[in-house]
Amino acid sequence: MSEVLSNIVPPLAHVVLNRPEKRNAVTAAMWQSLRDIAGQLAAEPSVRVAVLSGAGTEAFSAGADIAEMQRNLADPQRMKTMQDVVLEAQQCWEELPIPTIAMIRGACTGGGCGLALACDLRFAAPDAFFAIPPAKLGLAYCLADTKRLFDLVGPSRTKEILYTGRKVGAAEALRLGLINDIVPAEELEAHALRVAHDIAANAANSVRAAKAVVNMIAAGTRAETAESRRYYDESFSSPEFLEGARAFMEKRPPRF
Repeated sequence: MSEVLSNIVPPLAHVVLNRPEKRNAVTAAMWQSLRDIAGQLAAEPSVRVAVLSGAGTEAFSAGADIAEMQRNLADPQRMKTMQDVVLEAQQCWEELPIPTIAMIRGACTGGGCGLALACDLRFAAPDAFFAIPPAKLGLAYCLADTKRLFDLVGPSRTKEILYTGRKVGAAEALRLGLINDIVPAEELEAHALRVAHDIAANAANSVRAAKAVVNMIAAGTRAETAESRRYYDESFSSPEFLEGARAFMEKRPPRF
């Protein structure tokens, strides 16, 4: 069975890290699959939201497969290839034009935490915990990963989390802004899917524009650009706006 499962049930896509016996540790092949799946979802018009989770109850993902990394140490080119595909996969998930939701049980550490940070929303069960341990492994955290953490928790907390490599429990993660909400484990999937369907019921052009513009701001854009203005201007002549305005006047829910 595939170690990354992808199932499209419009308007949602369900993607599962499927290696529970290894706490969903992510191999290079799995990172490649995640990259490729992101490309497929970006090109699939029937998908409006992607929900990402880990199989089982012990971990969203315990991070990179350390045994595989050790095997690659003797081959610098293989190690570089693995490093590249990790960064590519996370960037592809961050740049997906549709909203993404990480549904987190248990361990969410290392590269697994980086993948969750690349998603738009994160809902966690009370047993979830987060850790980014490069300092305990003699590694450096790349700028893209560091920025995602920085954007959520600020510079001082980012330094503390990276300097110490300590575990951050669900309650603290919520307080820091690392996750959006804590949901009882037995309700986590239903909650994530309810939010996903709520998003999917809204105008796709509005949601995609919101994600694009927020990401532009996070990347440092502070003044209107041709791209951001285009989202705004074109929305007023969109089929979605015509339906939304008609539904408002007719006092009925819009049908997007």
